[in-house]
Formats: sequence, C-alpha cells, structure tokens
Amino acid sequence: MTEFGNREDSGQHGEASLLRDFRLLLYLFIGFRLMMLVVYQPMIIDDVERGVTAGGDMRYYYALGAFSDEGLLPFRDFWSEFPPVWPTLYVAAYRLTALGGGPNYTAFASLMGLLMLAFDTGNLILLRRIGARLYGPDVGLALAWVYAVLLAPAVFLWWTFETMLAFWLLLSVWWLLCRRDDRSAAAALIGGLTKFVPLLMLGAVWRFRDWRSALRYTLIAVGGFALIYAVVIAATGLMGAVSLWAQSSKSSYGTVWALIDGNYTTGVFGTLQSHFDPAEASRPLHNPAVIPGWLRLIAFGGFGLYAFWQTRRRDDRAVVMFVTLTLLVFFLWAQGWSPQWLALIIPLVLLSFPGRDGVLAILLLSMVVFTEYPLLFIRTGDTGGMITGALLPGFVALVLARTAILVGLVGALFLRLRRPVVTVE
Repeated sequence: MTEFGNREDSGQHGEASLLRDFRLLLYLFIGFRLMMLVVYQPMIIDDVERGVTAGGDMRYYYALGAFSDEGLLPFRDFWSEFPPVWPTLYVAAYRLTALGGGPNYTAFASLMGLLMLAFDTGNLILLRRIGARLYGPDVGLALAWVYAVLLAPAVFLWWTFETMLAFWLLLSVWWLLCRRDDRSAAAALIGGLTKFVPLLMLGAVWRFRDWRSALRYTLIAVGGFALIYAVVIAATGLMGAVSLWAQSSKSSYGTVWALIDGNYTTGVFGTLQSHFDPAEASRPLHNPAVIPGWLRLIAFGGFGLYAFWQTRRRDDRAVVMFVTLTLLVFFLWAQGWSPQWLALIIPLVLLSFPGRDGVLAILLLSMVVFTEYPLLFIRTGDTGGMITGALLPGFVALVLARTAILVGLVGALFLRLRRPVVTVE
C-alpha cells in the first residue's frame, strides 16, 4: 500500500510539474498554430479565399501589395488608412514571396501569419511575466494557459495584424512596470506607428509618474511619432498627409453611434482603386454622424478626466487597470468597432481581472463578437455588406450586448481604481 501510494503521489506531482512547465506551453501554443497553417493552408481557388485566412483582411493587404508590381507604393502613390509600419511590412512580404515564381497568395499569407505567430508568442510570454509580477508566478502561468486555449487570439493572427499591435502595447506596459520608461515610450512609439492605439499609454504615464518623467515619455512617444510622420509627409506629399487622417473620416460602423446614424455595415473604405484618389480618404461612405465626434469626445474625455483624478490606487496593478480602462473608454468613444480589437482587450482584461469573472467576461464578449462577425455578416453578400431585413434585430441586439459588456468592464475597473490599496504593517 505504501509503495502504491508513493507511486500515485509521484504521478500526481509529475502532472503538476507538467502543467507548470512553461516551455511545454510554448511548444503546444506554437505547434497548434503551425498545424492550423498546415491543415488549413491559405489559398485562393476560383477567386474564393480558403484556409485559415478566410474571413480576414489578408487578401485585401495582398491586393494592396500587388500595386508594387507596377512600382506603386503606399503613402507615395496611394493613401493608406494605417501608419507606416504595417504597409511597409505587407509590401515587403509581397515582394519577397513574389521572387522567382511570381505573386503567390499562399506564400504571402503564410509568411504574414508566421510573423504574427512570432508576435503572439511574445504576447504569451509578456502575459505570463506581467501576471507573475502583479499576482505571483502561479497566476502568471495560469493566465498564460488561459490565453493559449482561447479561440480569438488563434484566429486573429491569421486574419489581420492586431496581434502585433497587442505585442507593442503589452511590451510598453511591461517596461513601464519595470521602471524602464524610455523603453516603454519607444515601444508605444513603434505601436503608434503601427496603429495609433498604443499611444493611449500616455494617460497611465501622466497618472502614475511625476510630471518630468511623464513629459520625457511624451516627448519620446508623441515627439517621435510627429517627427517620423513629418519626414513621411515631406517625402510623399499629399498622399502621406491624407493617410494620417483617413481613419477619422470613416462613417460610423458597428457601434451604438452607427445604430443612431443608421449605418448597419462594416468599416469599409470603398474599392481598391479609391486609394489613388486623395479625396476618397476623407469622404464618408455612409450617413453622417448624428452625434458629432467632438461632442462624444467631450463626454468621454470628461469621464476620462474624472477617472484620472479619482484614481487612488498607486500600485502596479492600478497601472494595468488604468491602461485597460483607457483602452475600453477609447473603444466606446470611437465611431467604429472592429472584431479584431479583441486581440487587444483579451490580455489586458485577463491581467485586470485574473479570475473566473475575467475569463467569463472574455468568453461572453468573444461569443458576441464572433456571432456578429463572421456569423451575421457572412449572410450579407447579396447586400454588399449591409445588414437588412430579418438580420437587423439580431445585429442591434449584438451591438447593444457588446457595448453593455464593455461598459460593465469600465465600471468595474473604475470602482477598483477608486479604492486605495491598504497595506498592513
């Protein structure tokens, strides 16, 4: 009996140590995603996209990259709705995979997916490190396991580039927690040059650093962004200038603001050829805003300032929660919603709510988002991506449900930030 009991205990300890082995998690994380690529190879058959990238934006970026066959480049010859990092990457990937045998969508999409997999592996590592710093090594590892088995991160790395954006945001948070502010600002700068969102780190910096440190951080992140864009605009002229404002000119889509405006569609920019017309970058495709952006900015900016002054916590957990709050408030303010924003929301919500409530909130939000897209929007092919008829009530319900979840998370974060940390001597 004693011998059997010892063997049984040994097996239990072996299982525990197996789950504590972060290297094993990395093997499973990377291996699963590589096998997805092998089994569901991205390809275009009879002008229909198939494989892991189907439903995402990779074919759109491939088409933009194909303009380089004629010597046409983003910012110089046509405007881009994104800052320079991503257009540079998709043009480089297109040119690289076109060497020798000519254009190849499978090679292009696979290369971009593998690049995003590298960034997502970085996200997993950063999530574990930040979680361990905030709550201890066991919680950090548990959060990494949760992230590894969620569907949304595994899907979005094949669809778009938000995975890379999440990496720069998490890296900026990590270095801020490590008191390496210059490195954090540099990561926020690179993230901002990928898509503007990581520059929202500035709110937490001004809340949790003295004004001199915050000013230095701002000069590196915002000053660097302005300097690089000044060089881009000087080199490219009008196309580079209109690219900077293209996103802000979009009609509302996928939000409560879109419901008010009567815009029941996705945030498309029109045809590929419209990118060669600077006027198209600032021409809304759908109904104008009933509630102007500046008025929404006053309301949400006012709440942001109130939360800024009401924040009483000053520990590392508060820094992460404040970044999460800022991000969610920005998404609620924005005129549009994109499903890939889940890639940014998931790791920050896990770090802010490292328990069952946080996981359930993510699962519920993911279910709502994926029901909206692709389940609902895949049925709008005959209407050009417009929600009409019997689909409209379901669409309205999903938008309201998603908004309610985000509002609930904001409220919970605000209440936690208002409570000061009590230390026992």
